[in-house]
Amino acid sequence: MNFLNGTKHRLLLIFGAVVIVLIGGSMMQSGIADPIKSDLSLPGILGETAAMTPTGTGKGEIDINAAKGFAGIPGAPKINPVVAFFWALWVGWIFSTVGAFGGVMAGVGHLTLFALGNYAGSFQTTNPALNALLTDTIRASNQYLVGLAALISVYSFLRMKRLVVPLGVSLGIGSVAGGLLIPWFTAGKISLHAYVGYFGLIVLVIGGVIFYNTLKKGQSVKPHAGGKDPTSKGVQIIHLGWRRMTIEFQGTEYGFSPVLAMLGGLVIASISSFIGVGGGFLYVPFLTSVLGLPMYIVAGTSALAVLLSMISSIFSYVVLKGTFISWWLVGIEMAGVFAGALIGPRTQRYIPEIWLKRIFVVLAVYVGIRYLSKGFFGQSWLPPF
Repeated sequence: MNFLNGTKHRLLLIFGAVVIVLIGGSMMQSGIADPIKSDLSLPGILGETAAMTPTGTGKGEIDINAAKGFAGIPGAPKINPVVAFFWALWVGWIFSTVGAFGGVMAGVGHLTLFALGNYAGSFQTTNPALNALLTDTIRASNQYLVGLAALISVYSFLRMKRLVVPLGVSLGIGSVAGGLLIPWFTAGKISLHAYVGYFGLIVLVIGGVIFYNTLKKGQSVKPHAGGKDPTSKGVQIIHLGWRRMTIEFQGTEYGFSPVLAMLGGLVIASISSFIGVGGGFLYVPFLTSVLGLPMYIVAGTSALAVLLSMISSIFSYVVLKGTFISWWLVGIEMAGVFAGALIGPRTQRYIPEIWLKRIFVVLAVYVGIRYLSKGFFGQSWLPPF
């Protein structure tokens, strides 16, 4: 009996050793490698996060011998500065013509054209922290472009006296709250796949809003009151109060609740901050349908709200949460946006607005379905261009 018991113990030990060897061998064959344990001379949080990534040439690994790409990361996608400038010029042109779709195109550029989406997504299992950090980088970078476009619009509408500053500030108070809270609670916690899915969902909503605005019902809001030239006289403030504000525009008085404006700004800014778009597609129908204001003073007022929400959101991402920003890329893109915003108003009269919007509806459906399916279901239901 003792002999048999000893034999069993020996067999169990041998079996255990074989299992350990097989598991170890399979792990080596599967490509699991040690972390880099080096910041690769990358700045701040980017270097600290990249140091946790496995070394190697496979998916989700960093090849330390590869050529440097985006943000100086070895093996990351290389972004052509000329392409980045002209894509941003296109984004700025959209901002100054259609408005609502500019932030979407900024996101499409970062995710797809510059291949940052697939690159960030590759770290989902090997280094989720780097995956989330690069996702936040994309979100915040979008907002720099949106914020610059909004600043240009605010300046233009102020000169034309078509901006309701008290209303913009009321919206802005809610916008600042949303712009600060969403990055604070979501930075570092949203994977690239989740972001892409929600991005696609919002793009479909934007497409629906733009499509509605091309219908007769969506165009039924009168552009200005009294049948007069809307550029001859600006907005006049009649009464300011925390319960009710009243303005006059073209001989007609309009009243609204600043508290309702704050709540609307909070909700809209929360959505736009999460996705990295401006929120103009929601501000405009909110101001016209809920607050009952004419279109000629809505565009400038919504631009002020967008500007305030972008400033607060960027501050929350970059200063409070330490999100990495490639200043080289963002600087080139902002120059392109500025150029596009100057060109847009000079070319807009040559293209019928309704057809321009319908083109973007088709593009929104394509982009929305493609990103939604890829983010939430793992693969795109539509082919690439």
